[in-house]
Amino acid sequence: MAIVPRPTPPPSPYQWLCQDVLVVAPQLLGWELVSTIDGAETAGRIVEVEAYHGAEDPASHAFRGIRPRTAPMALGGGHIYAYRSYGIHTCVNLVTGAPGSSGQAVLIRALEPTTGLDLMAARRGLTQVRLLCKGPGRLTQALGIALDDSDTAMGSKISLRPPQQRTEAATIVAGPRIGVSQAKDYPWRFYLKNNRFVSR
Repeated sequence: MAIVPRPTPPPSPYQWLCQDVLVVAPQLLGWELVSTIDGAETAGRIVEVEAYHGAEDPASHAFRGIRPRTAPMALGGGHIYAYRSYGIHTCVNLVTGAPGSSGQAVLIRALEPTTGLDLMAARRGLTQVRLLCKGPGRLTQALGIALDDSDTAMGSKISLRPPQQRTEAATIVAGPRIGVSQAKDYPWRFYLKNNRFVSR
């Protein structure tokens, strides 16, 4: 009787997100963040991000440990962590690090719109392309990303598309994060130099 080997599942296209957040965050610049809802696709090129390093980072939601709200941050690279900022705006993070880690994630701060601009404008209630995804609350509204998307795996509704053009390391700027009260001086905000879609 022949033993049939169990098929090996294909590697996840998001396996690279299981690296340390400070490695992943600048690498995300130039990739497209894609949202597909009811067959309608909206997308934007990532031009600004912030890294949050879990238990090692006083500004991280996971600094004091993983709790029910922050549980998605411990799922490992390739998952979504979404939260409500100031009770108003939904912000989306791409979880990084190994499963069960201390809760690393990359906040997506700004996109350069590339696909579905009319739908983005309708969701945002404006026509100025430069303002569609300029800021973490704006981009989630434009892409239809909601609080309910937290704790989900990437690849269905929310996915990443490789850069269509090369992002040279020399164009990436690192500086302090925005709007945090702790660890203000950590240079863990990364953005593309001179890109007009960067939030500030």
